[in-house]
Amino acid sequence: MTFDQIAWLPLCIGVTIAGLALSFLAFRRRGAAAGLRTTAWALLPLAAYLTGALSSLWTVGATLVGFVTGLVFNPLVWSGVALTGLSVVLFVVSGVLRGRSAAKGAGPAKAKEAPRAPEGAAAPKGTATGKPAVEPPKKRTNDDDFSDIEEILRRRGIG
Repeated sequence: MTFDQIAWLPLCIGVTIAGLALSFLAFRRRGAAAGLRTTAWALLPLAAYLTGALSSLWTVGATLVGFVTGLVFNPLVWSGVALTGLSVVLFVVSGVLRGRSAAKGAGPAKAKEAPRAPEGAAAPKGTATGKPAVEPPKKRTNDDDFSDIEEILRRRGIG
């Protein structure tokens, strides 16, 4: 059914009159605030017809209904949805595999970065124990952060 096949003016007037009757009842039973709110809702159908907004609302509604029914009842669309799901699963799996390969590759790479001196080899210059003169900074862990916080709290007398 198209927009032009419906007699909109009598329909909008009827809905508005029914709404005004309900607003009268709302005034009597629930007070002025409820009555005014119901009156405001009752006037909207006639206002939509008189401003021409009703045809725009009809077009939007018909387009949405056509889109949803085309989505639900079209097997070609469902195959596209299935392919989208497969693509998402493949992205997730590739990310997991990339994370595993990076974790496996990081272990041997660290071992290659810091070669050990043979036991019989002389200590590097500047140290008597074989340790480098300047130690590289240690990586901080969450435990170190919490111990710093605990130390600060102890110094302040808290805890």
